[in-house]
Amino acid sequence: MDWAAVEAVFEQYWFQQPFNDLAQRLSADGKPCGAELTESVIDQHLLANEKRLADKGHYMSAMLKYAGEWYWGLDRLDHLEKRLLQLGLGQNTDVRFDKTYSEFCKRQALSAANPSLKKLTLYFSIRSPYSHLGLQQAITLAEHYQLELEVKPVLPMVMRGLSVPDTKKMYIFHDTKREAEKLNIEYGFVADPLGEGVNRCYSLFKYAQTLGKETDYLLNYAQAVNAQGIHSDTDAGLKEIVERTGLNWEHAKQLLEQEGRDQQWQIWAEQNREEMVSLGSWGVPTFQYDDLVLWGQDRAGLIERKILQELNED
Repeated sequence: MDWAAVEAVFEQYWFQQPFNDLAQRLSADGKPCGAELTESVIDQHLLANEKRLADKGHYMSAMLKYAGEWYWGLDRLDHLEKRLLQLGLGQNTDVRFDKTYSEFCKRQALSAANPSLKKLTLYFSIRSPYSHLGLQQAITLAEHYQLELEVKPVLPMVMRGLSVPDTKKMYIFHDTKREAEKLNIEYGFVADPLGEGVNRCYSLFKYAQTLGKETDYLLNYAQAVNAQGIHSDTDAGLKEIVERTGLNWEHAKQLLEQEGRDQQWQIWAEQNREEMVSLGSWGVPTFQYDDLVLWGQDRAGLIERKILQELNED
């Protein structure tokens, strides 16, 4: 494969350079640049590649596929490495591509809050499997470094009218499962809270917040619907979550029966979403720590890196 030509085409596409610049560059490098290489030909190749990706069962670029399993970007290379090692194809026996999680919160924990450290904010959806992992990563980070943690729920994508293809749903489920396993987080026995489960969760969030239990409440709720198969759209399921958090079930029922309770939480949930978008992020989980804004549960280690830099400056 001519990697110089590949690089030239990639840069032209990614940086939206004029096609004439690409043709001139390839010719200057001594590469053939005949009439067959046209902008329309390149566009046709891109469309064909997108169709091939879809035919193989995926929906997104930056994917690696090996023997039927997909690996998304750099942060999933550890799963590929682990699989290759299991097949006896590596010279070492331990996964080396594990820097994003192997050292996470392994340093000595702070015994008291440090004034140089900032608040950690997490934009979260109760229906998002990655939010389930991100919430627990955020809690671990906040407890380890004595950070103030604020969780801001947003409305799930599907309930905002956005479509999620089946291929995406299945990939996220399986990807979350293997990520959860390596992080020692329970996941897989799912009772999807879409609809009334989400409504009930967010309707009681402010109640939990008045008691300073909002993070525990969301954690218990996320564990229930993502790992324990508890149906939160039923009174029996929701009661278990509420009482596990230390909230009063009878009071919770009264709040759920209030007229317009859905409209109340939809206002602040939309405000949270707009705030997240204004920070430059489009989805959950999104972390904000000072001027650092990161999307994805697998970015928690970058926040820890910034925290450690601030501690070294003291």
